[in-house]
Amino acid sequence: QVQLVESGGGLVQAGGSLRLSCAISTTIFSIYTMGWYRQAPGKQRELVARISGGITNYADSVKGRFTISRDNAKNTVYLQMNSLKPEDTGVYYCNRITGGQPWSWGQGTQVTVSS
Repeated sequence: QVQLVESGGGLVQAGGSLRLSCAISTTIFSIYTMGWYRQAPGKQRELVARISGGITNYADSVKGRFTISRDNAKNTVYLQMNSLKPEDTGVYYCNRITGGQPWSWGQGTQVTVSS
């Protein structure tokens, strides 16, 4: 069973930056399109960034501020978040987008942006 372990969240002031990491316990990680999701309080989980090979896509709300990347040798996906806003607050998760049903969700990492 594949495990996803997200880390790097925390409390930051508006305008600050954080770098999230997601470690995936599978050696075939590189073949999948991967995504970072966000679940704000009281809202559904939403996809904010995705990466397929070298191609990246972003939700309009984070475009120009967030950067998704991956290190296939380390089975890790990253999300660099700059110019953070209070509306970026939420729990961030990673998961695969292609290859079938999502893997079991990890515990996520909490990001809190204060104004």
